[in-house]
Amino acid sequence: MPVITCIDDLKRIHRRRAPRMFFDYCESGSYTEQTFRDNCDDFAKLRLRQKVAVDMTGRTTAATMVGQPVSMPVALAPVGMTGMQCADGEIKAARAAERFGVPFTLSTMSVCSIEDVAAHTTKPFWFQLYVMRDEDFVSGMIARAKAAKCSALVLTLDLQILGQRHKDLKNDLTAPPRLTVKNLLNLATKPQWCLGMLGTKRRSFGNIVGHARGVGDLGSLMSWTKEQFDPQLDWNKVRKIRDAWGGKFILKGILDVEDAQRAADFGADAIIVSNHGGRQLDGALSSIRMLPSIVRAVADRIEVHMDGGIRSGQDVLKALALGATGTFIGRSYIYGLGAMGEAGVTTALDVIRKEMDTTLALMGEQDVRRVRRENLLVPKGFEGDWD
Repeated sequence: MPVITCIDDLKRIHRRRAPRMFFDYCESGSYTEQTFRDNCDDFAKLRLRQKVAVDMTGRTTAATMVGQPVSMPVALAPVGMTGMQCADGEIKAARAAERFGVPFTLSTMSVCSIEDVAAHTTKPFWFQLYVMRDEDFVSGMIARAKAAKCSALVLTLDLQILGQRHKDLKNDLTAPPRLTVKNLLNLATKPQWCLGMLGTKRRSFGNIVGHARGVGDLGSLMSWTKEQFDPQLDWNKVRKIRDAWGGKFILKGILDVEDAQRAADFGADAIIVSNHGGRQLDGALSSIRMLPSIVRAVADRIEVHMDGGIRSGQDVLKALALGATGTFIGRSYIYGLGAMGEAGVTTALDVIRKEMDTTLALMGEQDVRRVRRENLLVPKGFEGDWD
């Protein structure tokens, strides 16, 4: 059993064990991948302020996110095709999150259906919705999320049109993978993954196949997906979805102060400062750079969460110090899932929490909810205005 000391250890194992197309799907951004890289690199520019001779006992990482108690202010972000990183991946990740005491967010583009995840968990999870042209499908997804007793709806706003991800095109990404010579040669080196997939019936998009009109097989699914993301999504449609849902409502994909103000005026419970992991608008600023200005503009009216580039507990603390009340991790837990299944997700969460706890102590803090801007050393210009 390898010794896991950090998220990068899980990433290395994930690379070895998952088929190339699915590792690349996780570890890629759009076009030049500048924003994808900046999401992580900009965290490294922030420094932590060390404090000594402070009582370190009684530390806690517990907090709340949209009123829900959490063992640490970290949620598992919605990630498409999680069930292709590891057989039944969404179920395994949801169970690990439930035991750990943090939210799990199921993607519309999941392999395990919303009903599958609900059947294998005992507490409510969150559901992420993409707005499709097929309004009956969208209404049906909201109704299914209600029936599954999901406790929050996360509406993604930044995928009206799909950003080009070069690796996915070169790998001819599909779920399940097409049985080409290239793919078969790669799969032959991934026996553990293959055995897992042979042992499950969940190999395609479970929320879509059999639920969307005209989608009954892989061929019809791929054509449907390419055509369905709704380029006409606007605030009027967001309002209709909010009203149809009627529960905790979170808007994901906010990277602009004016959009954040509109979301706060709109009455959402939280926003997620996010650039879709660098997978949509390449050249946009990193999430952590945009966070301070958005916090200054709306944090007195709405919870501000942050997603993008978090690979450690120290990254979580840096986001909290810049004003976030919660954070989301995507790739960090996917590395664990692809490396070691359910146990790997738990390991990823444990790594992050232990790093948070140790760092809190060395920063002279006892409560993660009290971390502030004063706990950081921020380089000049990091929080500057951008024309």
